[in-house]
Amino acid sequence: MPKKTRPTVRDVAALAGVSVATVSYVVNGRDNRIGADTRERVLAAVRDLGYVPNSSARGLRKRRTERVCLVIGSLGSPVQEQLVRDLHAAADADGYGVLTLIVDSPAHAAHAARLLRQGLADGAVFFDSARHFGDFGELARGRLAMVVVDNSVAPDGFDVVRTPEYEACGEALDHLLAAGRRRVAFLGHRHDLELGDRSARLTAYRDALRRHGLRPDGRLVGAGADSRVEGYRATAALMALPEPPDALFVASDRAAISAIWAVRDTGRTVPADVAVLGVGNLEEGSVIRPALSTVGQWQLDFSRVAGLLFERLAAAEPPAAREIVLPWSFIPREST
Repeated sequence: MPKKTRPTVRDVAALAGVSVATVSYVVNGRDNRIGADTRERVLAAVRDLGYVPNSSARGLRKRRTERVCLVIGSLGSPVQEQLVRDLHAAADADGYGVLTLIVDSPAHAAHAARLLRQGLADGAVFFDSARHFGDFGELARGRLAMVVVDNSVAPDGFDVVRTPEYEACGEALDHLLAAGRRRVAFLGHRHDLELGDRSARLTAYRDALRRHGLRPDGRLVGAGADSRVEGYRATAALMALPEPPDALFVASDRAAISAIWAVRDTGRTVPADVAVLGVGNLEEGSVIRPALSTVGQWQLDFSRVAGLLFERLAAAEPPAAREIVLPWSFIPREST
């Protein structure tokens, strides 16, 4: 049985009785000078033949892939999910598709950089992945439109979005310590512990203790913010110490919510026995009881991040590098 061939633009033109150029104008939305009858004949031929434009060929003609890439350290948290939704919404509005690359190591970063240099996408947003890359400028000089969400990278032919995590976390920790808490534990992401002094959340914790005349206790610092299960187990282990903490600073809201459950399961109360502070300002934190005190944006919204990328893509010439700040705040509630 002969293999069925894919219908071409010439097939559509022949069936509709028009030129190939006319078909191209109609299927690419540039048919304002084409009569309604002619346009309808072309669309009917497209439907009858099941014709689908060749996006690869169109991309070569336009020198565009009509794709953008999200380069992210991991997936699964509500914060990341909101970024994905906002980027997809902006891409849909401009007729782009979205690809996702998970970059959680230098080896994955090298592979991602190679794909982007080879033209995988027209633009990229880097979120929670910048620490694995070296020279972002090299990618930008390759005409890749870029937005990097990071507090340490300098803009260099691309836009940078900063989040004042250190300042907001410091304010929240000062609130805990000023209220008389003296054994404050830190449950961080694994990468917080790997980064050490380069982690804004861990550094804010250490500096706050010093400001209040306290020495960091290594037994009160560990991982536990990467998932709900880890948050529960790490908190249970802290509560089993001979001298358990009287406050927990947990580097993610989802793990902080699990920490509240773990504290309750030991017969203690929040915040009377143990205060709990999270990071991220997830909606779930406002409905748990007691409501979770947290640090983050008042409302999760990455539409400005996505907007920067598509402004770059729409510009005739690359705009100057921009730097913006997504405001973060300490949001006190009942758990502290």
